[in-house]
Amino acid sequence: MPLSERLPIFKEVSLGLEDRAAFDRDGHLSLPGLLTEDARIGLTNALSSIQEIHEKIGERASHYSAEFNDYLAELIAHPQMLDLARWVLGPEIRYDHCVALNRPPGNGGASWHSHEYADTDPNLGFIRIFFYVNGFEEEDGALGVVPGSHLFRESRIGAGSDEEFRSGWMAGKTHPLTGEPLEIEYLAAPPGTVILMWTHAAHAVRPRLPDSPTRWTVVYAYRNPGRESRARWISEAFEASPPPGAEGLMSLY
Repeated sequence: MPLSERLPIFKEVSLGLEDRAAFDRDGHLSLPGLLTEDARIGLTNALSSIQEIHEKIGERASHYSAEFNDYLAELIAHPQMLDLARWVLGPEIRYDHCVALNRPPGNGGASWHSHEYADTDPNLGFIRIFFYVNGFEEEDGALGVVPGSHLFRESRIGAGSDEEFRSGWMAGKTHPLTGEPLEIEYLAAPPGTVILMWTHAAHAVRPRLPDSPTRWTVVYAYRNPGRESRARWISEAFEASPPPGAEGLMSLY
């Protein structure tokens, strides 16, 4: 199906200067319920398939998710996806990776961390676009954030617990724009939520409760070309034969 005839993946959304200011201030922007019902169905089916493959072959299925599922691959160059990425990064962008972040019942979550990209060049940006297909509650597989942490542009942020993080890297730090002390926040997301995040933002994930269903999640990453990316998960075969519309998005530079 030609790109122009694809079903929408996002409901109508109008992002303005206030949204961009909030994103640049906080390091993340939550868009609750943005995914269409058709997109949620397609993503649930795709991520269920990835989960089955992951259980058979391991992490490669999750790290290279778009290369194992045609639906996920087609979304790389979906017009609405590219419009959202370019709203942040400008016209010159590259696809970096598509990773399944499914959290089955009892999953242990993820400790505090951030990611690197062009740490010393603020002109080069890197964003992650999270699709929370069936959402999450604040105490159940929730995404943890620290507004303002991205402005330090540090890629080695890390801690094993909230307490360790507060007494370690966060200790004594204030938000570079607001002057307020840095604080940990845990978000809640209704089904179909999309969250944008600068790659240098500190984040963590709370454990998934044992009696909860699998949290279906995938992240797409885009960046301005100019530096190498350690997160880039694109096989040579996929780069040589990209999905329709993704020509020009695959090369490193």
